[in-house]
Amino acid sequence: MTEAAGAFSNVVDSDSAVLKTKLKRVVTTPLLFAFIVGDTLGAGIYTLVGTMSADVGGVIWLPLLIALVVALLTAGTYAELITKYPHAGGAARYVERAFGIPFLSFMVGFLMMASGITTAAALANAFSGDYLGALWPVNPLLAAIVFIAVLTLVNLRGVRESLTANLVASVIEVSGLVIVIFCAAVVFGGGGGDPGRVFEFNSDVPPLQGAFAASIVAFFSFLGFEAAANMAEEVKNPSKSYPRALFGALLTAALVYLLIALGAVLVVEPAELAESSGPLLDVVAQSGVGIPEWLFSLIALVAIANGALLFMVMASRVAFGLAEDGLLPSAFGRVLPNRRTPWVSILVVGGATMVLSFLGDVGSLAETTVLLLLLVFLTANVSVLVLKKDKVEHSHFSVWRVVPVLAIIASIVLLTQQTGMVWLGTAGYVVVGAVLFLIARLTRGGSRGATVAGIGRKRSD
Repeated sequence: MTEAAGAFSNVVDSDSAVLKTKLKRVVTTPLLFAFIVGDTLGAGIYTLVGTMSADVGGVIWLPLLIALVVALLTAGTYAELITKYPHAGGAARYVERAFGIPFLSFMVGFLMMASGITTAAALANAFSGDYLGALWPVNPLLAAIVFIAVLTLVNLRGVRESLTANLVASVIEVSGLVIVIFCAAVVFGGGGGDPGRVFEFNSDVPPLQGAFAASIVAFFSFLGFEAAANMAEEVKNPSKSYPRALFGALLTAALVYLLIALGAVLVVEPAELAESSGPLLDVVAQSGVGIPEWLFSLIALVAIANGALLFMVMASRVAFGLAEDGLLPSAFGRVLPNRRTPWVSILVVGGATMVLSFLGDVGSLAETTVLLLLLVFLTANVSVLVLKKDKVEHSHFSVWRVVPVLAIIASIVLLTQQTGMVWLGTAGYVVVGAVLFLIARLTRGGSRGATVAGIGRKRSD
């Protein structure tokens, strides 16, 4: 297929892209759209508005726009790769096809899986924190464990059940954001608030430095498209569904985020937002609209739970894809006979999430997730350039070459903003991944090479 005259092209073949898979193709375009929207409109905006305000004062909309541009560029890369190779595994599979280096393929997949687990752990901590404490005086550690256990059971039940729960939760969490926007509109319509704050930077932080630092946190709120990449084997007609769901969800999320950012700063002083662990709850409370705080806290908990579930689904599907490609022990590829869900991968992800939730707070885990995924996105953007010359029999989405080039540059810029401690934590992940790779090589023996060759350039898609 020739590249489009525009930056993006959406040419599809509804039949030829539906390939054989061990998993059940039950995910429609609306469900996939809801998956990405639900994954995006979650804890990132509910809990991290204050963190962004600490860096940029009232100009929260600027890092959100920077993060949106980076997300859209990389989403273009994923739209081409997913529709060209509609299989579970995400960037790990694309790197294997582009370079044929087993260790690199494994490490990319491992970092994706680690990002899902890290995010779920961050959200478990957010769930068991102030929002839950406003409703019930519970032990945060116990609440986090029970929270992760329940989500693991939902994941085991099946992808249809997980995404149906996501659809319901997405409606609830979006309603919470609509409430915030409504409250801000009431204040603005009544002549209250201070619109001038939206152009006031934090006087203690240089504007450019603050904008890029906050964009790392903002980028955390646009990570749904990577999670969706690993649902490829369970999506009906992926060549048609993915581009529509990806770009529609990102643009929808961006519009909501910008309205939230403007509304939050209008109602609440940026300095106060920066010190709050429940900034949107402060917006609702200070608006004077009269919405019960317990109701909004409950909505926020649903949003956080929804995001955690989706990242756990993603991480378990990455593990399944790696096992199918011979990069993890074969046990990770086992599926329940009737449910056809990768039960071993799901249980391992659940257990690892519990452990990691003890080791970090929401902010540090969120920054670690961004670093992990920026590394993954770099490999995906390089891979799509290499694979431009690889032809497949079915039609697929395509991007101009300049799109992944710009995405690579943007990702490098964001990587330079990460702290030393976050890089150190990521290095720890790399060490663990290297050890697991060696274990997989030893346990899978001679069959390992044949399996990897099966997903390389010789594989027929």
